[in-house]
Amino acid sequence: MVKQISLDAWQIQQLSNLLEKGSNMVAKTNRPIVLYRQTLEEEEESYEEIVCTLTKGYVIEQMVTSGGVLVPSFHQQFVFTIEEYPEELLRKSKDRFLEMIDFLEEQLK
Repeated sequence: MVKQISLDAWQIQQLSNLLEKGSNMVAKTNRPIVLYRQTLEEEEESYEEIVCTLTKGYVIEQMVTSGGVLVPSFHQQFVFTIEEYPEELLRKSKDRFLEMIDFLEEQLK
């Protein structure tokens, strides 16, 4: 159990460092980084999805409905500091957590 806690703490620190590095890149380019998109529901030509972006100092998760004749609309928006987001993501999904580490390592080479 102690080893698992240590591994989680190390991974949280690793993701925090990558988010910080990405946030600095966003500050320089003035373009947010889309961390992931997850389609929740599709119906004909419209869909509902979660879009997660990295901005300067923050990670933003937004639930968006759009497509077809629907005007894009935001149903929920969660804003996390880059320090608190890794623990939140790890609590939600270990797989997504690991995917995000891989994605950011690739993007920030």
